[in-house]
Amino acid sequence: MQADLWLGLDLGTTGARALLIDAQGAIVAGAKSAMSEHGPDPRDPLTWLAATIAAVRGALSGIEPGRVRALSVDGTSGTVLAVDAQGRPLGEALMYNDAAAPAGVMAIAESAPDVSAAHGATSGLAKAMQLRALKPTRVLHQADWIASRFSDRYVTDANNALKTGFDPIAGRWPDWMGELGFNLGLLPEVLAPGQIAGQVTREAAQTFGLAAGTRVVAGTTDGCASFLATGASEPGDAVTALGTTLTLKLLCERPIFAPAYGIYSHKLLGMWLAGGASNTGGGALLAHFSADEIEALTPSLDPDYPTGLDYYPLTRPGERFPIADPDFAPRLTPRPDDPAIFLQGLFEGVAGVEAQGYARLAELGAPALRSVRTVGGGAKNPAWTRIRARVLGVAMLAPLSDEAAYGAALLARAGT
Repeated sequence: MQADLWLGLDLGTTGARALLIDAQGAIVAGAKSAMSEHGPDPRDPLTWLAATIAAVRGALSGIEPGRVRALSVDGTSGTVLAVDAQGRPLGEALMYNDAAAPAGVMAIAESAPDVSAAHGATSGLAKAMQLRALKPTRVLHQADWIASRFSDRYVTDANNALKTGFDPIAGRWPDWMGELGFNLGLLPEVLAPGQIAGQVTREAAQTFGLAAGTRVVAGTTDGCASFLATGASEPGDAVTALGTTLTLKLLCERPIFAPAYGIYSHKLLGMWLAGGASNTGGGALLAHFSADEIEALTPSLDPDYPTGLDYYPLTRPGERFPIADPDFAPRLTPRPDDPAIFLQGLFEGVAGVEAQGYARLAELGAPALRSVRTVGGGAKNPAWTRIRARVLGVAMLAPLSDEAAYGAALLARAGT
């Protein structure tokens, strides 16, 4: 008898990625499909669906589909769409980085508690309020709608629902949303990530060759799925994303909410994932050096001996975490003549902000940092990794995977 498999599906901004894992977590197969291959408009949910179908079929090619026990979907946080009673989209989606109409944003600002993640122009709730003009039967998140194409059930998960106003402490849509005049009946039932949502429909089973009893498991956001994919699993385990900006996520035993620093917490497999995002990061380095220059200079650095430079690298004034100050100025002087020393100082500066970020989380009640896994382009630079290890003083562990689809597959396995 062939071993069981679990399917994870990640919906990103440019494509869909499907991965199959076995009971030990080993990747058995996978496939990607770009949105651009299926339509010119990445906001069109039918383009998402076409990319999903292609990715899933690609992952299952050469595999007996009946081995799949369950599947789970992650999607971009804050991407929402309006659908009719049959689940058909009523227009383009409002994407994660789209700004909603000001009227809804202002109404939420006046009604929502400070700790709610529904504040801001890109919140899911502000977009849901705008989508009411289409007279929808439901308003769904990206991951919800794709999952519904497999199960024909309209549910969401607590992580995708967070920016739409869901109260993760009380475990429900809060009363203030109804008092705002928003019809809570437009929003789906909220499940915990990893909770069984249903089974695949007959149509989905026939389309992909899946067994009739294949489970559909509630998913999560792409960010939470990426965290799970790294293998971080104990309180104090952290994941640093070193991309254009610096994003920190830390696993906690209790939630942390600090809106002034942009810190909210997602409930995930019985624990809480708290994090913040700084304006420093790779973008601040690329303001002074090209990627090729950084690569060429890296062998000249001496990561074990600090430069003594006290930099806070930013591309422009303004910081949100670990310092909340819209006028906070970059600190980039003095600048040495030797470009290698300057580059090392920038590396040390970003590492210092990272350390301050984890210290800020600890001040707010997070557990002490015990390990860090790193994803993003900066993870590939060995000198930067050694500098960060020296500054942070904890184990720097390699992630199991940097694929959000892998985290979604782990959720599918957890649910069964």
